[in-house]
Amino acid sequence: MTTSKTIILIHGNFVNNLTWSAWKTRYEQKGYTVYNPPNPGHEGNPAQLRANVHPDLTKTGFIDVVNNLVRLIDTLPEKPLIIGHSMAGMAVMKLTELGKAAAGVSIDGAPPKNVFPPFSTIKIAFPAFGFLPGKKYFMGSQQWYDKAFFNTLPDAEKVKAFESVAVPESFKVSQQLVLNSYANIDFKKSHTPLLFVGGGSDAIFPPSLTKTIAGKYKDKNSRVDVKIYEGKSHFICGEPGWESIADDIISWHEKQ
Repeated sequence: MTTSKTIILIHGNFVNNLTWSAWKTRYEQKGYTVYNPPNPGHEGNPAQLRANVHPDLTKTGFIDVVNNLVRLIDTLPEKPLIIGHSMAGMAVMKLTELGKAAAGVSIDGAPPKNVFPPFSTIKIAFPAFGFLPGKKYFMGSQQWYDKAFFNTLPDAEKVKAFESVAVPESFKVSQQLVLNSYANIDFKKSHTPLLFVGGGSDAIFPPSLTKTIAGKYKDKNSRVDVKIYEGKSHFICGEPGWESIADDIISWHEKQ
């Protein structure tokens, strides 16, 4: 089996594609063709998006995120290795189910609709669903990001991280993940290789949830691997040491 030399990096909720910039450069230096597209309504500089919400943001749901990626994949000469973080980990599962991936990697991935999350996940993520009246979108405070994303960072680094990555998020994405049947996964279906990466100190999607999701896959002829990195937060792709995780993923992919 020939290893795909094309990679798509998908960003999750509450950040945009610029969080993948260093990964894109690292993988390109290894000879890969790399795409890191923004999800609809997330194009731009994070500081500017915080100041002026993208006009398409509130129109964007999980289905729109996946369809946007399908359109890109269908233009490529080969099926890519798809790597997604957080909500995009669920997008990786859906794209793999749709037969669009040479292999998939879910990093601190959100659960599909048919996997119930722990209470700790519901508690910290609840404001992002928009079930209560108020704003038309979610914009996490510095304190929310410190608790949800940056809990392993030194205090001096938390403000810098917020300023560099935090963006407003559509309620529609999270709502479709928990309410729309499109967000179910057929765990009995055969699939290309999947790797589930979890942060041992992830405050949103704990490693127990990562292991639970991976364990749902039932086809004995389809590869599913799990790797937990102790001490890593939900900001696993941006906190110090991300390089070794990026390299581990490529090593896994090249050994398929």
